[in-house]
Amino acid sequence: MSQSSATTHNGTIQVDLHIHTCYSGDTLTSLQEVIAAVQKRGLGAVAITDHNAIAGALELQRLAPFPVIASEEIMSSEGEIIGLYLHELIPPGLTPAETVARIHAQGGLVYVPHPFDSLRDSALHEPALMSILGQVDVLEVLNARVIQPSHNKRAQRLAQERHLPAGAGSDAHTAFEIGRAYLEMQPFADKGEFLRNLANARVCGHLSSPAVHLFTRWAKLQKWRARA
Repeated sequence: MSQSSATTHNGTIQVDLHIHTCYSGDTLTSLQEVIAAVQKRGLGAVAITDHNAIAGALELQRLAPFPVIASEEIMSSEGEIIGLYLHELIPPGLTPAETVARIHAQGGLVYVPHPFDSLRDSALHEPALMSILGQVDVLEVLNARVIQPSHNKRAQRLAQERHLPAGAGSDAHTAFEIGRAYLEMQPFADKGEFLRNLANARVCGHLSSPAVHLFTRWAKLQKWRARA
């Protein structure tokens, strides 16, 4: 992975760690639309985190002129867990412990998205989160699609209390959401450097309008119609 030239005045880049493409069942954004949005926003790197899919992330990694962390948002038996730096699909439906084990077996990083979001059925259940917390590499403390800011704040407190690296992502399901939440951090060339640089990363961004969830419903309907 090469370093991006999209650096700020202090040599940092902006990294959105949570983006979906049309390879997710609830998103219509093409890979080319992702590339255009990332370049327009000036992001230095992204993680593509499609639901129970990795093919889009691997393809974008090949196509994009910027670093792409191939990832997957996996629906475990107790809620969603993201694997960063993956190269093979991890099946849904496994226990959180098995999902974590499979992520680490690939040399990936365990990233828990939108913890404590009680308005989202897919969020990892709190008992399950606490049971794997010692194996979590990154905790998402700013998810732009969270409706209640208190849910992000609770995640931030947990990360601080447990000295966990903080993550941030737009959770974009449309191109215009990309970059709403991100980390400002030093450029990185590989997983090890990424993890080291997280220690000094700055969480930035803001929440999206709750109306963006309507686009997700629309995308699901369009894909359902296409299959019918």
